[in-house]
Amino acid sequence: MRAGRGPSLESAPMKTTRWMAPALLVLGLSAVLWWTFFRAAEPHATFRTARIERGNLQAAVSATGTVTPVRQVQISSQVSGQIKELFVDFNSPVQENQLIARLDPETFEYRLRQSTADVEAARASVLTAQANVQSALAQVSRAQGDVAEAQRDLQRKQDLLAQNFISPAELDTVKAKVDSLIQSAKVALAQVDVARAQVQNAQAIVKQREAQLQQSRVDLERTMIRSPVDGVVIKRSVEVGQTVAASLQAPELFVIARNLSDMQVEAAIDEADISRVRDGQKVSFTIDAFPGRSFDGEVRQVRKAAVSAQNVVSYTVVVGFPNPGSQVLPGMTANVRIITDTRDNVLKVPNAALRVRIAGVEPQAPASVQRAARAPGWGWPSALAQTAPAARAASAPTAASAVVPETPASGPLGELRNRLVGELGLTAQQSAQVDAVIAAQRPRFGELRKLPENQRAQARERILADMRALISEQLTAEQKAGYAKLLAEMAGRQSARGRVFVLAADGKPRAYNVRLGISDGVMTELIVAPGSPEAAVLVEGAEVVTAVITAAGDSASARPGGGPRLF
Repeated sequence: MRAGRGPSLESAPMKTTRWMAPALLVLGLSAVLWWTFFRAAEPHATFRTARIERGNLQAAVSATGTVTPVRQVQISSQVSGQIKELFVDFNSPVQENQLIARLDPETFEYRLRQSTADVEAARASVLTAQANVQSALAQVSRAQGDVAEAQRDLQRKQDLLAQNFISPAELDTVKAKVDSLIQSAKVALAQVDVARAQVQNAQAIVKQREAQLQQSRVDLERTMIRSPVDGVVIKRSVEVGQTVAASLQAPELFVIARNLSDMQVEAAIDEADISRVRDGQKVSFTIDAFPGRSFDGEVRQVRKAAVSAQNVVSYTVVVGFPNPGSQVLPGMTANVRIITDTRDNVLKVPNAALRVRIAGVEPQAPASVQRAARAPGWGWPSALAQTAPAARAASAPTAASAVVPETPASGPLGELRNRLVGELGLTAQQSAQVDAVIAAQRPRFGELRKLPENQRAQARERILADMRALISEQLTAEQKAGYAKLLAEMAGRQSARGRVFVLAADGKPRAYNVRLGISDGVMTELIVAPGSPEAAVLVEGAEVVTAVITAAGDSASARPGGGPRLF
């Protein structure tokens, strides 16, 4: 029995080994096939790139507006009536005081005749009152004569009584008569005053009637509608026979443009862009009636009255432009483009590169970019030009270390210095003084490192304010106005943060945080801190990623609302 079991137990390991070898081979082959299949099925990503360029940039605000004359007068009627005659029509040239329309004057002629008769009646009343004065004066004279006669009779009676020729009673009767005549004389004098008052009243009525007569003449004259200015009739709102009522509101009859060779565009600018618009900025616009032609103008006025329509707030900007030959007509629609800022010889990157997001790729050295971006004098320091305390506090740096700004020959301070020299025409002495002012602030900027972080913003603003004041002291009155305009322009420049991806030598993207300046809608200014690690990479000609394309042909160039794309 034992001898029979021995051979079967010894052959079991050999059978297991023969079974495991093919199984391992199958498993290894399956793993290879699975790896090969799924690796081949994974989408390989490629990148669409564009180059960083160097050139000029113009930031602009676009809007639509309506062409209107610079000066136009609305002609209305001051009196009501029926249009009897029209002497001008559309496009008629008119001269000042020229008769352009006439209302039916019949009603006003009758009013004039009535007023004339009222004046004559009032003047007759004056004559009557004056005659009454003369009559009252005569009554006074007669009363005074009667008093004198009675007084003489009283004297005689007193003499006769002294001789006992009359009785005392007879003397008393004469005395009573004298007193009565004296009172009658006083009444006559009062009647004279009354008659004279009646004369004055009659004379006042004459003046009143004369004023009414003059008003009637004016109303009759107002039936003759005349042009108050020289110009061209651009609108006529009435026809012959039409009745105009001027009782509540003066009706519009004509609109006269004083000068069609000097026109303007009234454009509605959104509230988000109005802070970038200032007087004197250059403007270009097109009009549908003149395809392929561009017109040039400048901002003449930024009206502060807000216009709200459907919860959208806008402000009216007036753009003036010459119109030789009066080719552009009032009422035309203009597509306006206001040049708000211009940068010369700057790095610029396509806007598509700023919208790319690649999951898992982060900036290599964000801290250096942040410190450089927040350093005084790098980028566009809005605090340099702002004057409002709230705006200065908002734009002040908050970095833990405040570096000393660059020399006046570089950066925005250098650009400010160069623009002061070029645009304001600084003399050599003024240029040297400005350089000394900027250089004198460097130690003060250096002291910012020693201050607590919460005090640096206020201290830095004091330095900038002192620098602005010292520079202003070196300028003439005319140059100070240009300097204020230049500071306002710099204050309107706003910078933002962005991220670009640059392909490295191994073909993999590298992310860099950057500072962005103005944009023309296609390209955006790229601001790189001098001496930073990014300055060696983000140079003219460098390739930046503008789109991520997978093997399936999907593009992830601009997906701000979607999630990250894996590849």
